[in-house]
Parts: sequence; structure tokens; C-alpha cells
Amino acid sequence: MTTRSKKKPPFGPGLVPAPGALLEWRDSQHYDRWQDRPCVLCEQPTPMRSHSGEPVHKACAEDWIAANPVEARLGRFASDTQPKSSQRATHA
Repeated sequence: MTTRSKKKPPFGPGLVPAPGALLEWRDSQHYDRWQDRPCVLCEQPTPMRSHSGEPVHKACAEDWIAANPVEARLGRFASDTQPKSSQRATHA
């Protein structure tokens, strides 16, 4: 008999924000609490990680999206997937 542990869903990217908009990185997997690594864009140390594991400051990723809007559509940096909203009953 095998025991299955509860795991988080895969860490997949969501939508790429429009140039000038902010990334929504709320998942804790964007933060490496053990090691700072050089940002792939500015080379300064950062504990932040993209969905693909690249070390990058969130602000650097947002600036890169604004400066490279066509390439940004390929999804190098993207917001977290948004949980499906539960529809609440409204009362009159």
C-alpha cells in the first residue's frame, strides 16, 4: 500500500502582464529563503525566482517586460495563475 502526500499543484505561470503593469507573484515558491543568487538582468543578489527558477528581482522582470513587449509574450516572466474564484451567493 502506498501513501500519497498532499503536494502543491505544479508551479506554472499565468498571464504575462501588459508592459508597464505589475507581476503578481504571491506564491512562496518565488522566494528562495536559503540562497541569494545574481539576478539574470541586473546581476545584483536576489532571493526571488521566476516560474522557471531564474533568479530575478520582480521589478527587473517588470522592467524587462516593458522594454521587450514582443519577446515578453513568450512568457519568460509571468504572473501566478489565479485561483478560480468561487461565486458567492448575493443577498438582496
